[in-house]
Amino acid sequence: MKQKYVPVVAIACLLIITHMVAISVVGIYPREYRAFGEDTDNPLNPLIYVVFIILFTGFMLLVMKYTKGNFIHYALLAVVGLTLFYVFYPVLFHLTGINDMSFYLAIVFAILLTTTLYKYPEWYVVDGIGIVMGAGIAAILGFSLGILPVLVLLIVLAVYDAISVYKTKHMISLADGVVKLKLPILLVIPHKLSYRFFQEEGLVQHIERKKKREAMFIGLGDLIIPGILPVSASIYLPGVMVGGLYAPYVVAVGASVGSVCGLLVLMRYVLKGNPQAGLPLLNSGVILGYAITYLVMYRDLTFGIAYPW
Repeated sequence: MKQKYVPVVAIACLLIITHMVAISVVGIYPREYRAFGEDTDNPLNPLIYVVFIILFTGFMLLVMKYTKGNFIHYALLAVVGLTLFYVFYPVLFHLTGINDMSFYLAIVFAILLTTTLYKYPEWYVVDGIGIVMGAGIAAILGFSLGILPVLVLLIVLAVYDAISVYKTKHMISLADGVVKLKLPILLVIPHKLSYRFFQEEGLVQHIERKKKREAMFIGLGDLIIPGILPVSASIYLPGVMVGGLYAPYVVAVGASVGSVCGLLVLMRYVLKGNPQAGLPLLNSGVILGYAITYLVMYRDLTFGIAYPW
């Protein structure tokens, strides 16, 4: 295998791991984690997420441009720590059955990992914490949204991602700033194990100088967003057995495989050296994988969509 394809295989493995862990833990999360309560099939719900993403992106860009010092770094570290707490707490409670112990252990783990990230932001630390966060966030979002809202979310975000990369290009500026902050909003896949992420100067300079990249970067959202559909499929599709196989899990795996196919197409363009919008291809792949495996397992054209009206 050519060395340049090793990061591609690594990203595909990270994508699959994130989705499979999310599917595995979503059943542990309490109903209180649902952002919209029991209203999981309202197709307007995901638009709230989209508005939040746009506002958060704008806030990040403004803060990076007009503030000095480490304010944004510390603020995002706090977000990372809080996210880790919410990801760990239900899992620890499931393992121990003791609420107080789980609560304090989750705090300890969150602080330890966040401190490690702050003190030693090497690529494997960033990637490890990113996978934990990504799986937890994908599980929570998939738990909060039924099939129809997830499809709406994937389509809208694919369009937004394309606009933000190819038209306004503000997502490239955001990615450049995130690389400098050394936080798990971007995952880092080096071409060589000797690569040192904490010495990375940023993405824009690489692009402008046509400098050979020592690592490949992929946004954590490119793992999370397509992972929402497999999670939602695993819990909201009818729980029936087909040919000795549990249909929701088969469809979830099929959707995840579809996202990997979309990733491989995406990587053909990425390897040419230019920034690419990931979600149009990733989301198309996961939707296509979902549709094909759903038809095979359920043999109807509703595609598991529950209409709220």
